[in-house]
Amino acid sequence: MREMEEKVARAYAERFGGPPEIVASAPGRVNLIGEHTDYNGGFVLPYAIERRVAVAAGRGEGGLFSTDFDELRGLTTDREGVWADYPRGVLWALREAGHDVPGFRAAFAGDVPRGAALSSSAAIETATALALDALFGLGASRKELAVFCRRAENEFVGVESGIMDQYASLLCTEGSALFVDCRSLDAEEVPLDARAAGLSLLVCDTRVERGLGETGYNERRRQCAAAASTLGVKELRDADEGDLEKLSGEELRRARHIISENGRVLRAVEALREGDFAGLGGLMYASHASLRDDFEISTPELDAFVETARENGSWGARLTGGGFGGCAIALLPDPETLKSSTRRKFEGERFREPAFYDFQPSPGAEVVG
Repeated sequence: MREMEEKVARAYAERFGGPPEIVASAPGRVNLIGEHTDYNGGFVLPYAIERRVAVAAGRGEGGLFSTDFDELRGLTTDREGVWADYPRGVLWALREAGHDVPGFRAAFAGDVPRGAALSSSAAIETATALALDALFGLGASRKELAVFCRRAENEFVGVESGIMDQYASLLCTEGSALFVDCRSLDAEEVPLDARAAGLSLLVCDTRVERGLGETGYNERRRQCAAAASTLGVKELRDADEGDLEKLSGEELRRARHIISENGRVLRAVEALREGDFAGLGGLMYASHASLRDDFEISTPELDAFVETARENGSWGARLTGGGFGGCAIALLPDPETLKSSTRRKFEGERFREPAFYDFQPSPGAEVVG
């Protein structure tokens, strides 16, 4: 077991007086390209990171214990706006789908940065779902578990997210990104070996925390739905550039981003298959510009990192995740120079000191004990 998994197994034993029956863990993710396209029926290209959330679970009463917050929460049907809502929501979604899941007790630990657009929420959901599937013999596929987790986040937690985060956490594999058609739910591994090309995937956490339920995320989803309605299509996945002339104002900007971003994802998949990292980098810069100007979800900190990346020879850079703060990613040969330049830039602008990660494509969720 990984250190995080051993930690949570010890925490369970100390809290509940015996070893866990199941230990599972699931990763956060970085989205290489394809932002806000998932809930519009479009395409995304995430990869899993080595930071994970682990859960140790067993049958019986006792509640939900977090080592990160050092607190015990009840396994209730109430939403409280706290970390425990995510495993509670998974249990609710499983039961709503007809699975006979009795009560359980569990301990949690994680090192996915929270509020950083690296999907710590999906990691706790998918780790819980995988553990409960193994503990109670539910026989659900990973794709089914991802759908249950998305329902938990949408209907229990109250964030109207798409399927990308849960799919990435459950289905990604080491050394690959995951190309997902968010309408059909088909998924395909795409090799992602930047190191072989002498490049790094540097993630900058701007330290601007955001909770998606408290930002404009749900609002953007409603705006996209409104644009689709104006065009008379089911989702913006069904629209093309020629339809944009029928829109104006806010609906035009939102739809233009989604339509162009879907095209960029498809071209990024082809670029990776061909080993064309320069082509991928150009698509990343174009994606950020669209997210900044048309979708309006960037921040001064995210823009500063992307521009600093460009000035320091990065092949590509863009915000990653839902926006309104969190992280950006750069593709480049020399990450140390960019780190130093970004720190100076942030200090000069009186932004918070950023954190940096060199995340490589890592394994998805696993039952480990």
